[in-house]
Amino acid sequence: MGNDQTKQYRPATQLVHGGTMRSQFGETSEAIFMTQGYVYDTAEAAEARFDGSDPGFVYSRYANPTVKMFEDRMMGLEGATGARGTASGMAAIYGAIVCDLKAGDHVVAAKALFGSCLYIVADILPRYGIETTLVDGTDLSAWQAAMRPNTKTLFLESPTNPRLEVLDIAAIADIAHAGGARLLVDNVFATPLWQKPLQLGADVVAYSATKHIDGQGRCLGGVVLSDEEWVEDKLAPFLKHTGPSLSPFNAWTLLKGLETLQLRVAEQTRSAATLADFLADHPAIKTLIYPGRTDHPQYDVATRQMEKGGTMIAFEVKGGKDAAFRFSNALNLIIMSNNLGDAKSLITHPATTTHQRLSDEDKAELGIAPGLLRFSVGLEDVEDLKEDLDQALSA
Repeated sequence: MGNDQTKQYRPATQLVHGGTMRSQFGETSEAIFMTQGYVYDTAEAAEARFDGSDPGFVYSRYANPTVKMFEDRMMGLEGATGARGTASGMAAIYGAIVCDLKAGDHVVAAKALFGSCLYIVADILPRYGIETTLVDGTDLSAWQAAMRPNTKTLFLESPTNPRLEVLDIAAIADIAHAGGARLLVDNVFATPLWQKPLQLGADVVAYSATKHIDGQGRCLGGVVLSDEEWVEDKLAPFLKHTGPSLSPFNAWTLLKGLETLQLRVAEQTRSAATLADFLADHPAIKTLIYPGRTDHPQYDVATRQMEKGGTMIAFEVKGGKDAAFRFSNALNLIIMSNNLGDAKSLITHPATTTHQRLSDEDKAELGIAPGLLRFSVGLEDVEDLKEDLDQALSA
């Protein structure tokens, strides 16, 4: 970053300059190194690359200069000493969970998870002899009771998808460490700006970079961050040999996204807070959930570990699924999509999309009611969003 590589810059500066490497051409924007392999001047040089005595690049499935710039920039933002980019957010989550486990190990996870994350924990891991236990993530006694001598990993997302429960990361990290386990946190809803899981005691943090980090609906990507030793000894070999590599072009796109991350997320958060207050007072709304409001069930925890309430709102309309569908179909500006963190405002009906494979009983237990909607607030004028919500709620 410039001439001073030792100075610890503030987040906004890190997001623009962190991790930048320049080629012999001195380019302003980061270069896209669209290459599979790398050339060695001598056989001895190739040997040195492969035995690790020369830290240069070997093959883009292992590492790539553009991808490394993205990883380094994320490390500066997150306060981590190790990171690896992945082809998608789910590749990041799966790699972070599985790279450190073997048959006979035990995983404890919160019940409130994104559908694909829940599928990994409840369906995939048991196939390979890894025991799993799902708990109410807001109940610290449940985490404690689930611990076993063979528990190796605790996994949660906070705020949760889709009801935005806020789990006490510091307290759950203490439970994990007391039992000799590691805590993995999916931090995608909070973003790396409003919540720092590693500073709260988590061991590993993962992101779907597809969401706020790209933030403009362009590409897939993911990233896992932790300490350098765990990344190099556990995560890197798993990713190297299984191949969920982040495309250099996607890494470059994500670097461009990081340059505006703070501007976008700050504005989206301001709008979300305004719209949450508007929706909370609307007669068509049965329940409004936003971590930045004092009526949030875990507001005290949110205040301790999140800097702001975030860009996501959950709300339940009166009248169940039929009313939720009428409302969604009546929106003119807000788009129906199961993505989030985009510059465009997006809304989805979790019971029939992201969590549709759950049984009715499981949906009821998790509070995924037929009238529940998940709203990702974008960068449109907040008054236009308010008017669109109001006219659709009248439907």
